[in-house]
Amino acid sequence: MFGRLTLDAFKHEPSQNSAVFMMVLTGIALIGLISYLKRWKWLWREWLTTVDPKRIGLMYIFVALLNFMKGFSDALMMRLQQALSVGDSQGFISAHHFQEVFSAHGTTMIFFVGMGVVFGLMNLIIPLQIGARDVAYPFLNAVGFWLFASGAMLTFISLAIGKFSAAGWLSYPPLSGLEYSPSEGVDYWIWMLQIAGVGSTLSGINFLVTILKMRCPGMTLMKMPIFVWSGLCAMVLVIFAFPILTATLYMLTLDRYLDMHFFTASGGGNPMMYVNLIWAWGHPEVYILILPIFGVFSEVVPTFSEKRLFGYVSMIWALVAITVLSFLVWLHHFFTMGASPHVNVVFAFMTMLIAIPTGVKIFNWLFTKFQGRVHFTSPMLWFFAFVLNFTVGGMTGILLSSPPADFQFHNSLFLIAHFHGMVIGGMLFGFFAGFTYWFPKFTGFFLDEKLNRYAFWCWMSGFLLAFMPLYMLGFMGATRRLDHYEASTGWHPLFVLAGIGALIILCGASIQFFGLFWSIFHRKKLWDHSGGDPWNGRTLEWSIPSPPPIYNFAIVPTVNQIDPFWAIKRGEAPPVEKKYEDIHLPKNTPFGLYIGVLTMFFGFAMTWYIWWLAIISFVSIIVCLIIRLSEKNEHDIIPAEKVKEMEAEHVRGPEAV
Repeated sequence: MFGRLTLDAFKHEPSQNSAVFMMVLTGIALIGLISYLKRWKWLWREWLTTVDPKRIGLMYIFVALLNFMKGFSDALMMRLQQALSVGDSQGFISAHHFQEVFSAHGTTMIFFVGMGVVFGLMNLIIPLQIGARDVAYPFLNAVGFWLFASGAMLTFISLAIGKFSAAGWLSYPPLSGLEYSPSEGVDYWIWMLQIAGVGSTLSGINFLVTILKMRCPGMTLMKMPIFVWSGLCAMVLVIFAFPILTATLYMLTLDRYLDMHFFTASGGGNPMMYVNLIWAWGHPEVYILILPIFGVFSEVVPTFSEKRLFGYVSMIWALVAITVLSFLVWLHHFFTMGASPHVNVVFAFMTMLIAIPTGVKIFNWLFTKFQGRVHFTSPMLWFFAFVLNFTVGGMTGILLSSPPADFQFHNSLFLIAHFHGMVIGGMLFGFFAGFTYWFPKFTGFFLDEKLNRYAFWCWMSGFLLAFMPLYMLGFMGATRRLDHYEASTGWHPLFVLAGIGALIILCGASIQFFGLFWSIFHRKKLWDHSGGDPWNGRTLEWSIPSPPPIYNFAIVPTVNQIDPFWAIKRGEAPPVEKKYEDIHLPKNTPFGLYIGVLTMFFGFAMTWYIWWLAIISFVSIIVCLIIRLSEKNEHDIIPAEKVKEMEAEHVRGPEAV
């Protein structure tokens, strides 16, 4: 009845049992708090059933932060194990559990932290920047989020029930095949990625159509903010890349469930086909994460330099060039496969070529600051940290693009340091800049600036201390997935330094979480918009009250230049005629949540071969879709007079915080 699920699935090592206990305790405390405050109806009505992109964006970020805590805990465990497991000491976790932690860390951070913060920012900002009241497909947007949350939930379930994959975060065959991974770990990995990947594809379609079809009057493509352009390019990558991931995982599923041999060499398959396919998705995925961050910095730098963005057109072409080239460099991830020199040379050249548009963007940001009035706010500090770390990571990437060098460094910690320089020094620092910059837009008050700076310096110093030693360890021959080494190697002091750096990063993350709650309880109100507030951006999202009303824009704006709000503030744009109209907003629906929960049950059932539950879940998903699609598209209507009253109230709102 329960497939291969037995009581043995609940037996874990002490470290894993401690994590499960903390997870359960946190869940009970959260349920108790909501019950004590009597907020279940409010939670259901306002959040769990919402189709409002602003709230969906916040939920994306909330789920991403939960996964960040899990993924960062995995990183701390790995660093602690490597600092302790030297010579006769075996550390505090077994070798097999270390491989599970290694695999879970990469999977969590890329799929459920990186993708979460990217889609979170896009839900929050893009409709406001293009002057839209909603996204193109509100229900599709909600389904995309709940599928993402469903996949993320399976990562937490795998922590408590059964084991996770030990085949790495991309699960290369033959290690991920039945012969070497017969347990449920790889199946957990397949279904959480398959579910979240379908959700990402749906969200990508939604935002591509939103950007192309829902811009306000006058906003041509060459008048869009750079963040919108970066989102457009990232969504093109999502739509073309994620189906490759879906097909690849489907073939791996057939190999494991039906004994097919797409990737099984002994059965006539080809494991290298899997590696080609997974990286044909994987390298565009890197730019799906980083392109929106380029857009974030293209908003932050002009705002805090009090200048227009330098080289607007060249920035757009750089984004387009990166989008195209990102599909032409996948093979540099496995130069060691044994391809011909001609193949390696082509991909080495394309890898070096993609550095050119990236460099263009760096210089454009620096020229934007040149002779500007630079404000050293915390978002700008994150930008400076990004420039340093991303540039160092980019230069080491150029080194790795040379096949002879890559043959030496490919399986070493040098590559790990490079990758984290791009992802943490690029994507994560950029998210921190964007979150800090737009936080007052959606709350009406600021994050505590002093605590932001403390967190920044902890992150910056901790990052350098945690990852610079890995470059040296890579040169010294330390390999990836290393959980034990001999004292004679001389690596121990550098591993200790890396562990200390991780602890300093932990201090920075703790300050950020404390600062978030501190700022909520000690609200610093928004500065007067008529003054010289450098925080007030240039694009349309800053032209509406903070926090934004549910309908975003009472009067849909008409724009005729790149920085419309800048022109309004300087008196260069004609005054807006305030002619209010009835506003139609889609009604909330619980079917997105239902589909997400049922999909989670389906993934769990398929992992453990509980066929009756899988069939019931799948049929229920189809029924939910049929019921939802057969419903009339009902809308909540806000009359024009009510809109006028709400606008007056919102104008008073920020000053009353």
